[in-house]
Amino acid sequence: MTRRAESVLLGSSAALAAFGVALVELSQGQHISAEVGLTFFVFVAAFGGVHLAIRSWANLAGTALLPLASILTATGFVEIYRLDPDLASRQRWWLLISAILASGLLFGLKKSGTDLVRRYRYLILVSSVVLLLLPLLPTTGEFPIRGRLVNGSRLWVLLDLDFFSIQFQPGEIVKLLIVGFLASFLAERRVALAMMTRRIGRWNVPEPRQLLPVVIAWLLSFVVLVYQRDLGASLLLFATFVAMLYMATGRVAYLGVGAGFFAVGGTIAWRTFSHVQSRMEAWLAPFDHYDTTGYQIAQGLFAMGSGSLSGSGIGLGRPDLIPFASTDFIFAAVVEELGLAGSVVIMSVYALLVAVSFGIALRSRDIFRKLFAAGLAFTLGLQAFLILAGVLRLLPLTGITLPFMSYGGSSLISNFLLVAMLARISHEEKV
Repeated sequence: MTRRAESVLLGSSAALAAFGVALVELSQGQHISAEVGLTFFVFVAAFGGVHLAIRSWANLAGTALLPLASILTATGFVEIYRLDPDLASRQRWWLLISAILASGLLFGLKKSGTDLVRRYRYLILVSSVVLLLLPLLPTTGEFPIRGRLVNGSRLWVLLDLDFFSIQFQPGEIVKLLIVGFLASFLAERRVALAMMTRRIGRWNVPEPRQLLPVVIAWLLSFVVLVYQRDLGASLLLFATFVAMLYMATGRVAYLGVGAGFFAVGGTIAWRTFSHVQSRMEAWLAPFDHYDTTGYQIAQGLFAMGSGSLSGSGIGLGRPDLIPFASTDFIFAAVVEELGLAGSVVIMSVYALLVAVSFGIALRSRDIFRKLFAAGLAFTLGLQAFLILAGVLRLLPLTGITLPFMSYGGSSLISNFLLVAMLARISHEEKV
């Protein structure tokens, strides 16, 4: 696909977002307002800006990443606008900010490229730990940076200056930094991790000291689960580490050890923490706990069931009955109004986006860039899978957002940066 075709697809996504906003207004008996034109302008400015940045500073990158991301963003934005126009107005600002930061990242990497990540990997690790601990700061006081307790979880940080205040979720950025550090670390240590073994009976198992990083990652993810009450971030962090360790070494034993640690940690969490027990109850028997923990899942199931094959139509469903529909359950809201057909399209776009991302990793010759791209692709795919499986009741809800579609500035920024980094890796492999 050429750059011209890419730009046409990006323009089509902007038109799709604007058309969806117009449908929402008409379905509610309103006249078409300036929101339609504003939405089209913002999408053109945001994705057009990133498109120009790629053409300027990563012109050899693949052309499929950005259009796929734009389709998901447009679909999610229409549903957010249908649920709450005020949230959609803020999401437009976040979209512009995300595009500016993604373009800035491409500009910053134009000379040194991704080697910058390899060179400063330990600084990146320290920064990740600091960011991960920020939500544990006191929620009150004179300090301008404070933790926030939202819906029972310590995931947010409030930056409160005299002239400006904003809250953000540092964990969204941490997942990208952790992948960068792991790619650099494992590219250097992969031979030792793969070859140093100890024989126990008929089996060759990893040398115990080589398992120390797995233990540390497990403990870190468990700390996140305990103190931040964030099941999604904990699972994403540990699964990403184990997957990248396997990709670097090819040793199935690491997957087995990781699964064992996960089983132990999950059992302890289930037996010990009330919020984990609530998630399990809601997953296993939502209708038995309809008035309490199961209400959100039950309402999501009702919404998706009423959508049938082709959906109720944009603006004609009742996704507003689902708690937190614009964040946790955006997929259920989309399925109600677009039906099974729309849900298949959405999941297909995610599958294509993850496949394109893994394709960048497969084509990479440098082991660091290969691991970096594969880690980013795995993170994106796992995050989408966890929230989709939670909404469809295949797994317990983890509380993470659906990439590109859910409302939230932190999530949108991190996913735009992920696409920008993949584009840069793709470019470097063709230089």
